[in-house]
Amino acid sequence: MDMKELLRTNDPTIIAFATALLDGEGIDSFQMDVNMSVLEGSIGILPRRLMVRDADLFRAERVLRDNDIDFGR
Repeated sequence: MDMKELLRTNDPTIIAFATALLDGEGIDSFQMDVNMSVLEGSIGILPRRLMVRDADLFRAERVLRDNDIDFGR
């Protein structure tokens, strides 16, 4: 299964909001780089990424656009 990057941000609230919106549409997502704060010292420099299945990318982008979420990529 191929995964594509949907969203990249330093703001964990945007990741949480986007994940909730995608869940509501039945689109599975996976958060990457969540534990990178251990390496960076919790200062929020490294962005987190939200991944979706390649087949769901178009629908997921539409959900974010409809809710004015910047993709950050």
